[in-house]
Amino acid sequence: MKIQWLGHSAFYISTDNHKLVIDPFMRDNPSCPLDPEDLEVDVICVTHGHNDHFGDTIELAQKNKALVVCNHEHSLYLTQLGLETTGMNMGGTIEAAGIKITMVNSIHSADMDFLDNTRPGGSSCGYILQLENGRKIYHAGDTGIFGDMKTVIKDIYQPDIALIPIGDRYTMGIREASIAAQWLEPEVIIPMHYNTFPPIEQDATQFKELVEKSTETKVAVLKPGETYQE
Repeated sequence: MKIQWLGHSAFYISTDNHKLVIDPFMRDNPSCPLDPEDLEVDVICVTHGHNDHFGDTIELAQKNKALVVCNHEHSLYLTQLGLETTGMNMGGTIEAAGIKITMVNSIHSADMDFLDNTRPGGSSCGYILQLENGRKIYHAGDTGIFGDMKTVIKDIYQPDIALIPIGDRYTMGIREASIAAQWLEPEVIIPMHYNTFPPIEQDATQFKELVEKSTETKVAVLKPGETYQE
């Protein structure tokens, strides 16, 4: 299994059999080293409708004939464009391309601002991805720290790997994210949603030091384009 960080909150997760991308903000992402045409994907997961997350979803879905997993409101819109979608809501689980995908809460605004005329986009979310080998990846989406991390997500879903934002201003910052790490207790955390733009510049090594000093979790600080593999 490989988890490649594409910058911001975009991740490309590949196994021997399947390829999935989450929040494919690529072409307009100054930190992304790849273009959408560089990826082959089976499934696209979208956490919410802000352009820096929805990104190149439509282009990737059309090029790859990929399934888009998203909330109900996005699903209605994308279906009108002729795309294959599976709409979900909080707590639901589907299976797509051999991966079990559960939608979980996040705390964030979620209007569809990738459209010329911004329209309501339902709720923002995170995802629990359970791979064929049983390993679980938690993508938190854009979020502040919230109690479900300590109870529902940790106690019920028990993620092995967590992808969590540290950029502050629009999401939780380093202090709150380090507390979330204590609550979640994953084996590995990969920080995201930082250093893409000046308002969210952060020192990820500071986050790594805080987490590894207070927990048994290892923090894998990646540069955009780098891969965590196991």
